[in-house]
Amino acid sequence: MTEGGFASYAEKIDAVKVRERSRSFFDHFSQARLFFNSQSDPEKNHIVDALSFELGKVETVAIRERMVGILSQIDKTLAAQVAYNLGLPVPKKPEEPINHSIPADGDPKKFQPTKVQSSLDASAALSMAGTIKNTIKTRKIAILAADGVDEPGLTRMKKALEAAGAVTHIIAPKLGNIIAENNKEIPVDQSLLTAASVLYDAVYIAGGTNSVATLEAEPDAIHFLNEAYKHCKAIAADSSALQVLEATYFSKKLQNKTNKEGVLTGDSKKLSTDFIKAIAQHRFWEREKPGKVPA
Repeated sequence: MTEGGFASYAEKIDAVKVRERSRSFFDHFSQARLFFNSQSDPEKNHIVDALSFELGKVETVAIRERMVGILSQIDKTLAAQVAYNLGLPVPKKPEEPINHSIPADGDPKKFQPTKVQSSLDASAALSMAGTIKNTIKTRKIAILAADGVDEPGLTRMKKALEAAGAVTHIIAPKLGNIIAENNKEIPVDQSLLTAASVLYDAVYIAGGTNSVATLEAEPDAIHFLNEAYKHCKAIAADSSALQVLEATYFSKKLQNKTNKEGVLTGDSKKLSTDFIKAIAQHRFWEREKPGKVPA
């Protein structure tokens, strides 16, 4: 015994050392089920589309059928929607064994998934729609610009976004510097040859007559915007850059709805406040189905 504490008694025991995983390691589906159930309807649509896309590239039908069977263990509706896109029926039960990752000397039955009922049906923290919507800290914002850009307007927007905690990248048709209307040189962070909208949370189109004309005629710039719109991200344009928006696929879908559904226009002096609020919403899910456009 020791004063003021507890000391374990040293006792010799017999035991067998084995290399074996706890049965909890074979719970392959409860977390996936919780994640899917926690998503908003537009997010579930994204998951269905992603699975349909990836499995649609698989040429062996038997593999598609097997994967649909596995998806049915996560959620029957998910499996049914993916199966419909693949032109397959949902199997009554998945192909067995479900788990093919079995050691050479292992018993396949001991390595199959266990059925576990999660203590939670859904968690708002797992949904992007439940993201905190009062800040834009760490969000990455793409600023599209070219030679002849309105430097004061671009600088105002850039400073406002960075003051709110966002990270900004100036994206132009080429690397190096762009020459503004007032002859100032502005360093370019990324070129449209390599930059992708999927890496950014929102897009701003700077003003300036020559810059706007260049971006309107640049296919990569228009593709960048189409993709950002398809992914429901906030888009803002200086009032002098409306012709760039008009060159996109989604311009017809706006139907005079600018400053709604996360597409904003206006003078950079006033636009930055509304743009920051739009970015904080993270995504504009109302575009998901009616606003689908090719990218």
